[in-house]
Amino acid sequence: MAGKNKTFDINLLVKDTGLVATSAAGTVSAVAKIIDMGLGEFNGDLIIDVSACEVASGDEIYTVAFQVSSSSSFASDIFQLASLPLGDAVPIMGDVDMAVGRWVLPINNMIQDGVTKRYGRVYTTVAGTVATGINFTAYIAKR
Repeated sequence: MAGKNKTFDINLLVKDTGLVATSAAGTVSAVAKIIDMGLGEFNGDLIIDVSACEVASGDEIYTVAFQVSSSSSFASDIFQLASLPLGDAVPIMGDVDMAVGRWVLPINNMIQDGVTKRYGRVYTTVAGTVATGINFTAYIAKR
Protein backbone atom coordinates (compact mmCIF):
# COMPACT_ATOMS: atom_id res chain seq x y z
CA MET A 1 0.00 0.00 0.00
CA ALA A 2 1.42 3.37 -0.97
CA GLY A 3 2.02 5.84 1.83
CA LYS A 4 2.59 3.29 4.58
CA ASN A 5 6.28 4.17 4.95
CA LYS A 6 6.52 7.36 6.96
CA THR A 7 9.37 9.40 8.42
CA PHE A 8 8.88 10.54 12.00
CA ASP A 9 10.51 12.53 14.76
CA ILE A 10 11.62 10.30 17.68
CA ASN A 11 9.76 12.72 19.98
CA LEU A 12 6.54 11.48 18.34
CA LEU A 13 7.10 7.86 19.42
CA VAL A 14 4.01 7.20 21.55
CA LYS A 15 4.52 3.53 22.40
CA ASP A 16 7.71 1.54 22.31
CA THR A 17 7.94 -2.22 22.10
CA GLY A 18 6.37 -4.23 24.86
CA LEU A 19 3.48 -6.53 25.58
CA VAL A 20 0.07 -5.07 26.45
CA ALA A 21 -2.23 -7.49 28.30
CA THR A 22 -4.37 -4.98 30.24
CA SER A 23 -5.86 -1.62 29.32
CA ALA A 24 -3.27 1.15 29.58
CA ALA A 25 -1.82 4.32 28.09
CA GLY A 26 1.09 3.96 25.68
CA THR A 27 4.53 4.09 27.27
CA VAL A 28 8.06 4.89 26.12
CA SER A 29 10.85 3.59 28.38
CA ALA A 30 8.12 2.47 30.84
CA VAL A 31 6.75 6.03 31.24
CA ALA A 32 3.32 7.11 29.96
CA LYS A 33 3.94 9.12 26.77
CA ILE A 34 1.97 12.31 26.19
CA ILE A 35 2.80 14.57 23.25
CA ASP A 36 2.33 18.32 23.08
CA MET A 37 0.77 19.16 19.70
CA GLY A 38 0.73 22.90 20.33
CA LEU A 39 -2.14 25.37 20.29
CA GLY A 40 -3.23 24.99 16.65
CA GLU A 41 -4.63 22.17 14.57
CA PHE A 42 -2.38 19.11 14.31
CA ASN A 43 -2.83 16.48 11.57
CA GLY A 44 -0.91 13.25 11.30
CA ASP A 45 -0.97 9.51 10.90
CA LEU A 46 -0.70 7.13 13.82
CA ILE A 47 1.49 4.28 12.59
CA ILE A 48 0.90 1.06 14.53
CA ASP A 49 3.35 -1.80 13.95
CA VAL A 50 1.97 -5.00 15.50
CA SER A 51 4.53 -7.78 15.97
CA ALA A 52 2.33 -10.19 17.99
CA CYS A 53 -1.40 -10.39 18.66
CA GLU A 54 -3.04 -13.21 20.60
CA VAL A 55 -6.33 -14.48 19.16
CA ALA A 56 -6.29 -18.04 20.59
CA SER A 57 -9.50 -17.79 22.65
CA GLY A 58 -11.60 -16.33 19.87
CA ASP A 59 -12.82 -13.35 21.89
CA GLU A 60 -9.78 -11.07 22.21
CA ILE A 61 -10.10 -7.43 21.18
CA TYR A 62 -7.45 -4.75 21.50
CA THR A 63 -8.64 -1.24 20.69
CA VAL A 64 -5.73 1.11 20.00
CA ALA A 65 -7.03 4.66 20.32
CA PHE A 66 -5.74 8.18 19.87
CA GLN A 67 -6.93 10.43 22.68
CA VAL A 68 -6.59 14.19 23.20
CA SER A 69 -6.94 16.44 26.23
CA SER A 70 -6.38 19.98 27.41
CA SER A 71 -4.72 18.45 30.51
CA SER A 72 -0.99 17.75 30.17
CA SER A 73 -1.42 14.82 32.58
CA PHE A 74 -4.69 13.49 31.08
CA ALA A 75 -6.29 13.91 34.50
CA SER A 76 -9.53 15.15 32.86
CA ASP A 77 -11.07 16.46 29.64
CA ILE A 78 -10.22 13.30 27.62
CA PHE A 79 -11.63 12.80 24.14
CA GLN A 80 -11.11 9.66 22.04
CA LEU A 81 -10.98 10.82 18.42
CA ALA A 82 -9.82 7.78 16.48
CA SER A 83 -9.56 4.07 17.22
CA LEU A 84 -8.52 0.84 15.57
CA PRO A 85 -9.96 -2.50 16.72
CA LEU A 86 -7.47 -5.36 16.47
CA GLY A 87 -7.76 -9.01 17.46
CA ASP A 88 -10.11 -11.86 16.74
CA ALA A 89 -12.59 -11.41 13.89
CA VAL A 90 -15.69 -12.28 15.95
CA PRO A 91 -15.68 -9.42 18.51
CA ILE A 92 -14.52 -6.86 15.93
CA MET A 93 -17.46 -7.76 13.68
CA GLY A 94 -15.48 -9.03 10.73
CA ASP A 95 -14.51 -12.31 9.17
CA VAL A 96 -10.72 -11.88 9.29
CA ASP A 97 -8.52 -11.52 12.37
CA MET A 98 -6.79 -8.13 12.44
CA ALA A 99 -3.43 -8.85 13.96
CA VAL A 100 0.23 -8.68 12.89
CA GLY A 101 1.21 -5.97 10.43
CA ARG A 102 1.35 -2.21 9.95
CA TRP A 103 -1.78 -0.18 10.43
CA VAL A 104 -2.17 3.53 9.59
CA LEU A 105 -4.77 5.59 11.44
CA PRO A 106 -5.34 9.24 10.37
CA ILE A 107 -5.49 11.52 13.42
CA ASN A 108 -5.91 15.15 14.44
CA ASN A 109 -6.51 17.12 17.62
CA MET A 110 -9.75 18.89 16.67
CA ILE A 111 -12.77 17.76 18.68
CA GLN A 112 -15.53 19.85 17.10
CA ASP A 113 -16.32 23.24 15.62
CA GLY A 114 -12.63 24.20 15.37
CA VAL A 115 -11.86 23.46 19.04
CA THR A 116 -8.48 21.77 19.44
CA LYS A 117 -6.88 19.97 22.37
CA ARG A 118 -3.16 20.45 22.94
CA TYR A 119 -2.08 17.04 24.28
CA GLY A 120 -2.30 13.57 22.71
CA ARG A 121 -1.59 9.95 23.62
CA VAL A 122 -2.24 6.38 22.60
CA TYR A 123 -4.47 4.27 24.83
CA THR A 124 -5.09 0.53 24.41
CA THR A 125 -8.25 -1.08 25.73
CA VAL A 126 -7.96 -4.85 26.18
CA ALA A 127 -10.99 -7.15 26.43
CA GLY A 128 -11.71 -10.86 26.21
CA THR A 129 -9.86 -13.92 27.46
CA VAL A 130 -6.29 -12.67 27.15
CA ALA A 131 -3.28 -14.81 28.08
CA THR A 132 -0.42 -13.03 26.34
CA GLY A 133 -1.92 -9.92 24.69
CA ILE A 134 -0.63 -7.70 21.92
CA ASN A 135 2.84 -6.35 21.20
CA PHE A 136 3.20 -3.21 19.09
CA THR A 137 5.02 0.06 18.64
CA ALA A 138 3.32 3.28 17.62
CA TYR A 139 4.46 6.66 16.39
CA ILE A 140 2.94 9.73 14.83
CA ALA A 141 4.02 10.95 11.41
CA LYS A 142 2.97 14.57 10.95
CA ARG A 143 1.14 15.42 7.72
